[in-house]
Amino acid sequence: MANNISWQKIFNDNRILENDFNKQPFYLSAKDIKKSVQNFKNTAEKEVRILCKMDTRESVPEIMKENGLILLPVKNGQYVIVKGEGYIDIPDIKGAPEIYNTKLDFELDTSKIGNSEMQHLDFAYASSLIRTFMEDPTLVLTIRGRKYTPEFTYKVGNNIVETKGVQTEVDAGYEGKDKVVLIEAKNSSTKNTIIRQLYYPYRQWSEYTEKKVFLLFFEKRADEYLIWQYEFTDKNSYDSIKLVKSKKYKII
Repeated sequence: MANNISWQKIFNDNRILENDFNKQPFYLSAKDIKKSVQNFKNTAEKEVRILCKMDTRESVPEIMKENGLILLPVKNGQYVIVKGEGYIDIPDIKGAPEIYNTKLDFELDTSKIGNSEMQHLDFAYASSLIRTFMEDPTLVLTIRGRKYTPEFTYKVGNNIVETKGVQTEVDAGYEGKDKVVLIEAKNSSTKNTIIRQLYYPYRQWSEYTEKKVFLLFFEKRADEYLIWQYEFTDKNSYDSIKLVKSKKYKII
């Protein structure tokens, strides 16, 4: 991968491995990154946005993998490198899917056009599958799109990280009488994902409501709808995530 070369140079130029990650994280700015890779020719080797996009374990550069390090945004143009587990496995859901009868009494023609994760999620919601999985008929769509996090502090391993104003994106968020449900949706067979995509929105919306915030990971594979529910056992701990339950459905 092209980013292996770039990140090796970034680490060397900023003497990152001289930091004692058992005691403190290492803060790195977009300016620091740009300075190190300014002479690279290919966009993938020098574009900060591309270099810092590490959504799966497979996209982590080798120098970080070898040292058990992860990269997280802390504010606009600022990142932190910290020692810890940055990803969560998305396990297979074994067995035949549960047959789910849609609550709609008419067919949705428009939901058949295209093949995007958003339209599959919208169809699952319109069919009341999300409400059924969460056992809450009061859920209504209230959150979608990009927003910036408030200031909050959290722990990764032995390190404390402070963050403010990081852009997050929720594919869909639903509010009911006593809960808020946030969903990260994918349109492919995902084996693992960065915890940040669940943790930052969780912390963000936990600051705005006293209702309990629930987290779902959603996928459509062929004609099956798969849902995993995760939770953080410690609100202030990034790596306290665990799988609560999962189900696979076929909507008819």
